[in-house]
Amino acid sequence: MGIRSLLSEPLALFIIKQQQDWIARSIEVQHKWMKKLVKKAENTQFGKDHFFRDIHSYDDFKEAVPVSDYEDLKGYIARIKTGENDILWPGKPLYFAKTSGTTSGTKYIPISTDSISNHIDSARNAILSYVAETGKSGFLDKKLIFLSGSPVLTETGGVLTGRLSGISNHHVPSYLRANQMPSYETNCIEDWETKLDKIIDETLDQPMSLISGIPPWVQMYFDKITERTGKKIKDVFPDFSLFIYGGVNFEPYRAKLFESIGKRIDSIELYPASEGFFAYQDSQKEEGMLLLLNTGIFYEFIPIEHFFDENPRRLSIGEVEVGRNYAVIVNNNAGLWGYSLGDTIKFVSTNPYRILVTGRIKHFISAFGEHVIGEEIENALRYAMERHPEVEVTEFTVAPMVNSDQGGLPYHEWLVEFGNPPRDNDRFIQDIDDRLTELNIYYKDLIKGNILRRLELVPLRKNAFIDYMRANGKLGGQNKVPRLSNDRKIADELIKINKS
Repeated sequence: MGIRSLLSEPLALFIIKQQQDWIARSIEVQHKWMKKLVKKAENTQFGKDHFFRDIHSYDDFKEAVPVSDYEDLKGYIARIKTGENDILWPGKPLYFAKTSGTTSGTKYIPISTDSISNHIDSARNAILSYVAETGKSGFLDKKLIFLSGSPVLTETGGVLTGRLSGISNHHVPSYLRANQMPSYETNCIEDWETKLDKIIDETLDQPMSLISGIPPWVQMYFDKITERTGKKIKDVFPDFSLFIYGGVNFEPYRAKLFESIGKRIDSIELYPASEGFFAYQDSQKEEGMLLLLNTGIFYEFIPIEHFFDENPRRLSIGEVEVGRNYAVIVNNNAGLWGYSLGDTIKFVSTNPYRILVTGRIKHFISAFGEHVIGEEIENALRYAMERHPEVEVTEFTVAPMVNSDQGGLPYHEWLVEFGNPPRDNDRFIQDIDDRLTELNIYYKDLIKGNILRRLELVPLRKNAFIDYMRANGKLGGQNKVPRLSNDRKIADELIKINKS
């Protein structure tokens, strides 16, 4: 046993003890964070504008702090970017995490000296939770790879600025840095395909034990290794025993990824974002991810059916219910206030509070009033794949077809790139459609009422999604294709690329 694995075990037990302590006091801990955040920010510009000194309860907080998005905070962030202090949080941010928005263009999300530990310690604790539960720690003594964006940072108003994964790269603990792959020079390469080839050059003969990244980009890494060697990943990396992922639902990728590996290995799901590290899978035995309630974030939740109401009801952690979908609102120790993440989650447990990420508020199809969400789409596909075990899906997206060139009733169009297609394509489509009608009563009524017809599936050529991402400058890193859209922008471009 190496020094890293040896030291990880007592540290893991210490972290678990701390975790169990705040889990037992979850509601109290969240209330304390609300008061602590408000108190510390009361002399900031935002705190003065929203009368933080008069906030003494959660009702006061909801009255004073509106639900916001990036556009609502953009004016404050613009002042930080010009060099002003004490705007959203005391002092200036330590970093800006640069991320793309659908309506706001590039977003600059503040990360403070207070909040950086949320990002770094949470990733560490996810691994230590795994060590504590399984007793497996030997992987820490071998090579670890984190497929991420470039760590090169620029300056914006005197604040270091870069992608979240690149910022996190600067905070990898020193005891892991000697094991970390790829090299810093390779990680700085901007072009994803060039970078990936170089990563393979550096890792091919190394004892890789842990691989982390967004599933489609890890799959691309695996595919290129297999093309080069003709071997399964287990034969290239016999020490590979732990896969860490986040960013997308793993289920559509699971079969193909494990087929590429050639064996089943343990995995840990994470829920990180530029706005905070919110949850991680703390158990290999329990469903969902542990919501991190003691890391500088005060959470609020809005039932998604009421999110677009003029004055939607906001709930604190003690008011949520298992099985309902909520929009997530965060207030954090970097100066985000009433900030809507755009994500939807569902609680699978309230003791402790464990969640599943179910989709995006803006990623839905309701061209005909059906309001189909990402969770339903993924569930229907998983249902069909279980009944057609030969099927491997590389990537997919869904869009409405309102006016088909062939005429007839409108329908949902599924654009799917298969690693291995179904033997019975018509039955596969019917299984997806049957499951969707079970999951969504509005979709069922539209089908039965002959307003919609059964979905159609368009199989796309190999690498169609990669070519789409490349064409839009989003190949690699933390980028991902939306599961579904309420318009045809992505679908039409994919079909054009598919024909090229």
